[in-house]
Amino acid sequence: MLWLKTFHILFVMAWVAGLFYLPRILVHFVEADSAGEDNRRLVIMAEKLFWFSLLMAAIALVTGLGLWLHYGIAGDWLNAKLVFVGLLIGYQLQTYSYITDMKLSQLDGTSLFFRIFNEGALILVIPILIFVVVKPL
Repeated sequence: MLWLKTFHILFVMAWVAGLFYLPRILVHFVEADSAGEDNRRLVIMAEKLFWFSLLMAAIALVTGLGLWLHYGIAGDWLNAKLVFVGLLIGYQLQTYSYITDMKLSQLDGTSLFFRIFNEGALILVIPILIFVVVKPL
């Protein structure tokens, strides 16, 4: 079971790394667009990173489900953690919406907005870590 836990942590790290960088691509896209620079490569990067991150999320969720089935429901901390995991999935889906707008050159929002949006993943990951490590509930 330790191997499954190891792979779960690995794929969660890869998933979250993608979520940390995707909004930065949006920031660069908006800034390049306002400067009149070519930003087509950023669209390709964002789309590839999104699908990679989504694959990592799916594997993390499957391995997490395996851990859950093996160890059972371990308390309210797990339910609270799963709420934040659900919000993190919603955050990723919102980035896809922005990527779709970016592909159509209809991305609304300022550089500052996407810089603030970029912090959303971290704000969601912090309570997940607290619930997993500290288990306050």
